[in-house]
Amino acid sequence: MRWSIADIFNRYTHRNLQTDITNRLVEQYRPAKEAMDPFKPDFFLNEQEVQADGKLKSVNTIFLTNRECPFKCVMCDLWRHTLNEPTPKGAIPAQIEFALDHLPKADVIKLYNSGNFFDGKAIPKSDYGTIIKLVDGYEHVIVENHPKLIGDFIPGFKDQLSGTFEIAMGLESIHPEVLPKLNKQITKENFLDATRFLVKNDISVRAFILLNPPFLIDEQENIEWCLKSVDFAFESGVSACSIIPTRDGNGIMEELKKSGEYVPPTLSALEDVYNRSLKLNKGRVFCDLWDLEKFSDCEVCFQKRKERLHQMNIKQKVLPDIQCACVE
Repeated sequence: MRWSIADIFNRYTHRNLQTDITNRLVEQYRPAKEAMDPFKPDFFLNEQEVQADGKLKSVNTIFLTNRECPFKCVMCDLWRHTLNEPTPKGAIPAQIEFALDHLPKADVIKLYNSGNFFDGKAIPKSDYGTIIKLVDGYEHVIVENHPKLIGDFIPGFKDQLSGTFEIAMGLESIHPEVLPKLNKQITKENFLDATRFLVKNDISVRAFILLNPPFLIDEQENIEWCLKSVDFAFESGVSACSIIPTRDGNGIMEELKKSGEYVPPTLSALEDVYNRSLKLNKGRVFCDLWDLEKFSDCEVCFQKRKERLHQMNIKQKVLPDIQCACVE
């Protein structure tokens, strides 16, 4: 039987809903996946990003194609460009080679794989040696991983790199009722323990933080809990936070939007939380600008406001607000 979001809300109290958002329910609402070539990366680009030393450096980012993440987070849409089966041996090195042949020389490389770099079914362990050779010469290597998939073998991987190492992990939100309902299957203590282990082993950590996750609908509450989550991440030992405005587009998020359990963030709220996060002066903070137009209602000022956020990402300081009649 297929339960709708409304059915669940009618059957269970809001407090107990967290036990009923499951992998199966999330998957029920999904549209079809994109057809992916396991030997070609999903996407790649060259960008600039401020590093831990405060310097602006060139970054090659490769979005790898691999097996889907086993954690079916409510808000995630990254599964759309993943494989249903374990990634073939040799596919990831082939993707990296392909991307690097089309990218300029850079100081930093990000290997993002829509899930967990240290999931052996996503990135075969037998490919680690080749991957390490391919990224030789980069000053800094960044991958992404789930806090529960942080293992004792990771420092050994780091020691084989020619440069420094960083792992990006999703904290999402420390709201005590929201985080359990996201089906991420972590607590803030899991994130804290994983971060402390990595930092102890000279591995940098960045946190992904959501603005307007599902199940938190008041705008001011969303801003405050986003800030609390950023603050907690820095207190845990991360060196950078990326604030991500939560988007719909994966099926179940549309259902949550219909039921009133997800409210898209406004561009003004994103600007506010980013301004205040930078003013904490606890580390680098980045604002995710992907699909930013979804959160704007004004064509007059949108591009200027987007450029302001882009410049704040690069300069890591609050810039003057863009004046527009829509804001007034």
